[in-house]
Amino acid sequence: MLAKKKPIVLCLMGPTASGKTDLAIALAQAFPIEIINVDSAQIYQGLDIGSGKPALSIRQQIPHHLMDFLDPALAYSAAQFCQDAKEIIADILQRNKLPVLVGGTMLYFKALQQGLSVLPNADPSLREQLTQQAQIQGWLALHQQLQNIDPVSASQIRPSDPHRILRALEIYYLTGKPKSYWVSQPREEVSPFKFINISVEPIISPRAELHQRIAVRFNAMLEQGFVQEVAKLQARGDLKPTLPAIRAVGYRQIWQYLLGEISEENMKANVIAATRQLAKRQLTWLRHWQDVMRFDFQAEQLVTEVVQTMKKFTCF
Repeated sequence: MLAKKKPIVLCLMGPTASGKTDLAIALAQAFPIEIINVDSAQIYQGLDIGSGKPALSIRQQIPHHLMDFLDPALAYSAAQFCQDAKEIIADILQRNKLPVLVGGTMLYFKALQQGLSVLPNADPSLREQLTQQAQIQGWLALHQQLQNIDPVSASQIRPSDPHRILRALEIYYLTGKPKSYWVSQPREEVSPFKFINISVEPIISPRAELHQRIAVRFNAMLEQGFVQEVAKLQARGDLKPTLPAIRAVGYRQIWQYLLGEISEENMKANVIAATRQLAKRQLTWLRHWQDVMRFDFQAEQLVTEVVQTMKKFTCF
């Protein structure tokens, strides 16, 4: 008996500012698609300009999911993303549409396609205890604590990343085993979907072209009111710079600027530098991705080439 073919799900990946969103919108002219957001900043309400959300008019024309739905005071995990994305993919397929996942949060893509390690849920009391310890000793001391008990995880987490330090320590104290042990364990069940991975990135074009696009896009965001957007979030009074939403690239630096911690000139330089670093990390993820078709992000016939490639896999 022939095995039933798995339904196709398209994943558009790539570094920030590579044109993933524009490509996805162009694909809507060729296929009956619905888009699922895979950007950890675009999930948040009020993070519009700096996260690069498509215009509301476009979202009204092409269905977008997992975008602009979560209050920035809340956290959202890769496990939650997987659960939500699987349900939405199934719904889209029921409507005989093509699910297209678009974004640059590579951890979300990896978790969805390769499964998640079995990790304990957050423990509020333990987190509060560790946070109080950090307030007294500093996050550098907690990072050193992590280095002593889990050097593998510590090498992958910056001392300036309190959220990940907290989570890694929490996992150790809850289970007695380091996070690096758990992530090496067998993953969940095989996915019921066939993922077609397409990446738009610098291949023929120099990486300097991507850096230039990052700078141009950031300046456009400033003109659109990026600083005012962050000021509005800050004015709420309940948001802290340690929250995932406020730690997003651009938001963190402008938050510091509005508090008077850095100058406007330094803020602009820091945002561009942090965005370049983000792009570099995304490209590192993609370089190790085994099953991906790569297209140059500045190719003249990019849309045509991707459409022709997709027609090989779909019945639309």
